[in-house]
Amino acid sequence: MTIYALSSGPGISGIAVVRISGEDTSKAIELMTGKGVPKPREATLRKINKINTSELIDEGIILWFPGPESYTGEDMAEIQVHGSKAVIDAIHTNISKIKNCRLAEPGEFTKLAFQNGKINLLKAESIADLISSETEIQRQQAIKIMSGKSSDKFNYLREKLLKILSHVEAKIDFPDEDLPSNILNEIKKSSDEVLKSIENILDDQKVGERIREGFKIAILGPTNAGKSSLLNHLSNRDVAIVSEIAGTTRDVIETHLNIEGYPVIVSDTAGIRESQNEIEKKGIKLSLNRAEEADLKLVVVDAKNLDFTDVLRKLLDENAILVINKSDLLEKDIDPEIKKINHVLISIKDNLSIDDLILKIKNNLKSKFITSGDILITRERHRQHLQQCLDHLKNFNKKNEIEDFDKAAEDLRLATRHLGMIVGKVDVEEILGSIFNDFCIGK
Repeated sequence: MTIYALSSGPGISGIAVVRISGEDTSKAIELMTGKGVPKPREATLRKINKINTSELIDEGIILWFPGPESYTGEDMAEIQVHGSKAVIDAIHTNISKIKNCRLAEPGEFTKLAFQNGKINLLKAESIADLISSETEIQRQQAIKIMSGKSSDKFNYLREKLLKILSHVEAKIDFPDEDLPSNILNEIKKSSDEVLKSIENILDDQKVGERIREGFKIAILGPTNAGKSSLLNHLSNRDVAIVSEIAGTTRDVIETHLNIEGYPVIVSDTAGIRESQNEIEKKGIKLSLNRAEEADLKLVVVDAKNLDFTDVLRKLLDENAILVINKSDLLEKDIDPEIKKINHVLISIKDNLSIDDLILKIKNNLKSKFITSGDILITRERHRQHLQQCLDHLKNFNKKNEIEDFDKAAEDLRLATRHLGMIVGKVDVEEILGSIFNDFCIGK
């Protein structure tokens, strides 16, 4: 089957790129241009016509990439035309008339590149991350993963496990033969080294996921404390409705920010209080759930009402900043006990000390993005497979010590399989759909 799609962004533009891949790519070019395919990787100006009627659609550049030396590993072409909707629709309509040609699914070009051995699974994911990157740190992380450093590391660990497995299976196949002591020692040493390496990789404070998905900040607190006003101030626009009526915010309102190159997701939540209103109670439950997921909590309270409920006190942990709003209305100094808490006095109304709060947020933000080693995990999928690999390795060591080699070998096979699943060295059809559906159409 030959696939095609618009690979440049939708909407009116100076240039649009339509990509075609598959065995009938050359046929599509010939039918629309009336000529054979141009020289490989050489930009060629052609008139692009409607099939059968020869009516001119547009004049544009044709780039021909014969397989396997192409992005997908198949015959592939890119048609560069003027970026009007009418031109793109006409080209799509004409290609669709060719037998065995259909519109590509999201990420299908990159999926073909993976299936044809042009890239591994980690590189495919990093391409998607690069396309969706919004901040400099996200771009840098995607480029590092694309360079292959993480896949080299996982492949290296997998090769070590395969070598251990060969020694264990030799012991199973020849039970009467004593393996040299140096080989038995090497099995123990190598498995311990791999185990320690995986533990170090997992102990990364989830920095890679934070960079890719965004640092999560939840704004929490009682009603009418100024939570929505704070969200609007941080966003420099009216994201949330601000009202003196208590309980205005019922649902979680999110906005994406770029703070000094770091991706941040700020959530305004429903005011926490005792309520009989069923909708408001659900909103409060969402607030508390968002507090659990947050990397940083901004607990906003009214300076005139600093009597905390048990729920609010529980929110004030090491990952929280107490934001005492409406400081312009304070008539006396705050309680010394409250001063012991990580806090900042602000007035959103009078724009007082907001910079102090933003500085605290930035310092917290930067500390959470610090890691001692290279970032190798960028998705929950990687973390799950590494954790399962680690669990099987621990089981292998226990069984290996009591010389239960048959069961130990099975644990080692499973550990090797989970490492392979990260880079795509084994059958991964069950996870391909979820990965490539995150891509835009045309990539």
